[in-house]
Amino acid sequence: MARSVPRLDCPEVGVNFSYSCVTLYTMIELACHTWSFHDLTLPEALGTIARLGFRAVDIGSGSGWNPQQAVRDPGGAAAEIVRDLRVFHLRLSDVFLMFPRISVADDEAREREIAAFAALLPFAAALGTPGITVSPGVLHSAEGGGAGLDEIAFERSADALKQMVAAANASGLALSFEPHPDTMTPTADDARRMLDAVPGLGLTLDWANLVYRGAAHETVTSLLPHARHIHMRQAARGQLQLASEKGRIDIKRAVADTLAAGYDGAICVELIRLTGRHGVANVNAHREIAALRDGLRDARNALEKKPRP
Repeated sequence: MARSVPRLDCPEVGVNFSYSCVTLYTMIELACHTWSFHDLTLPEALGTIARLGFRAVDIGSGSGWNPQQAVRDPGGAAAEIVRDLRVFHLRLSDVFLMFPRISVADDEAREREIAAFAALLPFAAALGTPGITVSPGVLHSAEGGGAGLDEIAFERSADALKQMVAAANASGLALSFEPHPDTMTPTADDARRMLDAVPGLGLTLDWANLVYRGAAHETVTSLLPHARHIHMRQAARGQLQLASEKGRIDIKRAVADTLAAGYDGAICVELIRLTGRHGVANVNAHREIAALRDGLRDARNALEKKPRP
């Protein structure tokens, strides 16, 4: 089904634009992550994302909401965020909860992470999120500094994720993990191993995170059948974030193959605002998000077989 969106002004990118005569199709919805504006309060980030023309948003831990309050009063904490979403006419597309210590050797630390995750599930369910993304655990390399992963740490992460999948499913929520260079799934092969190890676990496919490790386009797209959610920004091998004109990700091809794989969720624009590590370039957030928004939207709409009214 097609829908129109009202006029939205965005002085930050120096233009006034109107979608009053442009139709956005729900086959793939475009979203933006509040982490792209981590220096703003949650309502400020939501308002900025709405002014940039998005109608869906990802939120994550640390993005202006208090986990302790969410555990104490899940309904009240969720209602406050839902009110803000309604004010800005935004739909929640995902919630990212980190819990990186599920891979550590300390049994008590792992158990605290799993318990903290379970304690936040009533809050996530009250938010109405379609799913939750988590970290697959902080990276533990093979002993002696060699290539590869610490296999025992990988098993610890997998065991924890099995418990988290069961808890999430019991709350009516889907769970996925995001491969990242600093986690137990830094590569596409590692991500595939984790999917095989944890039945029912989905994938939050961050295209840039895999390209950073040198993954070819075909390697990334081979994971699309497992994708519950997708993150997008520009990147290249050894450079985790770049401006759109310098990145190596073919947005048109990425969108075409995503549609061909039957994916019908959201593609979320997510920028990294902390520069210095992993070759992360400092970009103008508003301009870069607008460029990615336009590239994704144009690629998606161009693939429509028939014009829609």
